[in-house]
Amino acid sequence: MDEEDAGMDDAGMDEERRPRTPGGQVPDGQVPDGPAGQLPHGPLAGFTVGVTAARRADELIALLRRRGAGVVHGPALRIVPLADDTELLAATEELIDHAPDVVLATTAIGFRGWVEAADGWGYGERLLDRLRGVELLARGPKVKGAVRAAGLTESWSPGSESMAEVLDRLLDEGVAGRRIALQLHGEPLPGFVEALTEAGAEVVPVPVYRWMPPEDIVPLDRLLDATVARALDAVTFTSAPAAASLTGRARERGLLDELLTALRQDVLALCVGPVTALPLQGLDVPTHQPERFRLGPLVQLLCQELPARARVLPLAGHRVEIRGHAVLVDGDLRPVPPAGMALLGLLARRPGWVVARAELLRALPGAGRDEHAVETAMARLRTALGTPKLIQTVVKRGYRLAVDPTAEAAYEG
Repeated sequence: MDEEDAGMDDAGMDEERRPRTPGGQVPDGQVPDGPAGQLPHGPLAGFTVGVTAARRADELIALLRRRGAGVVHGPALRIVPLADDTELLAATEELIDHAPDVVLATTAIGFRGWVEAADGWGYGERLLDRLRGVELLARGPKVKGAVRAAGLTESWSPGSESMAEVLDRLLDEGVAGRRIALQLHGEPLPGFVEALTEAGAEVVPVPVYRWMPPEDIVPLDRLLDATVARALDAVTFTSAPAAASLTGRARERGLLDELLTALRQDVLALCVGPVTALPLQGLDVPTHQPERFRLGPLVQLLCQELPARARVLPLAGHRVEIRGHAVLVDGDLRPVPPAGMALLGLLARRPGWVVARAELLRALPGAGRDEHAVETAMARLRTALGTPKLIQTVVKRGYRLAVDPTAEAAYEG
């Protein structure tokens, strides 16, 4: 399965109503959908998320921004327009002229796109007539719906939506000497074609929505640089080719090791499903996937994972939550400039302990040797936090977070 097909139709979080707890809050950190009990910020406020998607990127970006996230969009791919795709045209003509025994439709949008492209070429009815005369398999209910919308009836569809179950059925039936047309969606299916070929089948790929490198590489480079610099808290992937494209671009620029270190240690890699995650897992990058391979659950998972990774400290009688580029002080969102976040992050790694100005100076991005830069950045940080007493000045030594006494004993113990 190419999970770029993961859609909003059965998981559109922005439109569906969410139940509330007796206290009026929305479960799972989700944003309320009405004026009553409206949160002042979303569950992703203060975090920055990278989006590598090409198709349906606007929907994913809208979901993230409505939950308060900052977004850096760097499309890792572009899609070859169907009307211009000579490979798809050639495959369609071959199947019309030489009937296959089996046609496997793997994605709803891919199957619809194929039929629409054939219609645009003047082959629409001939393709549908050909498909009516063969064993037509549909992987999952969405694909089955697309097949029926075209006026066709599937021969069989797995309940699990699993390509493994489809493969088992085909092999159990026996495929030796049979021609099987496989509707692809952006990428080959690893191991699937090989297993059929080894069993004696002739596989005819139908390449719908082929991926190509982006025409404008600058946004992808910007996303790559932000990941390496830890300016992102998470990067989302909705297709395996996008993950491979990002790592491939990093390799071209000599940044692969830095990218992998960032993704292994500091930047969360969110994939819409296990197939999408394969290129990253092959490079020992830990990934997270929702249980349902859709955009909505992907964003839900981000709403759980990123706040859970935030550092929460009791400082000077206040609850302080340190996020990627902002701080929540008693639930109020306080945007903080990068220099301030660098200082606060260093102080938070040793809560209650004094950190010397020289060490803080080294943490400042682009800082020179003048420790006055620390004082300036610290003043701006305190202003941004709105509560100056959260950070204490220790004369002639440096600065420390004003950890509450009861909590400080726990840190020192």
